[in-house]
Amino acid sequence: MSEEESPDRVAALEEEGDIAADYLEELLDIADLGGDLEIDVEHDRASVDVVADPQDVSDLKRLVGKEGEVLEALQDLTRLAVSQKTGEHSRLMLDIVGYREERKQELRAIAEEAITKAKTTGEPVRLEPMNPFERKVCHDVAAGEGVYSGSQGQAPNRAVVIYPTETGPESEEE
Repeated sequence: MSEEESPDRVAALEEEGDIAADYLEELLDIADLGGDLEIDVEHDRASVDVVADPQDVSDLKRLVGKEGEVLEALQDLTRLAVSQKTGEHSRLMLDIVGYREERKQELRAIAEEAITKAKTTGEPVRLEPMNPFERKVCHDVAAGEGVYSGSQGQAPNRAVVIYPTETGPESEEE
């Protein structure tokens, strides 16, 4: 059993999820928004999903914002609240009404199209700038397809570049 899978590590991640859920529950109450919280541990990180009955979905989508900007800010605030209580850095993932799951599907399609184009043309394909969550999804797709990907640029203009082979250029800007 690896350290990541140890009962102590899982318990710590579950505690992160509980702290995050308490924080988010208070936030939802203050904003007078409905929604239920689902806590899980996935890929060595706590995750909290805010789910809703159909009548509450449109209200909760305001917490996602344009292109997930509000969701990213809420995730950062929630991570800070968790870190303040635990004294440890949090990598918690927050999703609201399935936005991240939908976005993952879109990103997979974008990455697969770029991989096909890179293999067909033999040239690297640069994607639009993305946040770290989005870039990770694209890198995972590229790795699964056996091609190299790297990130270039500085935030907020950091973008994934898909290469047509298993190895990228010698001087990849990281």
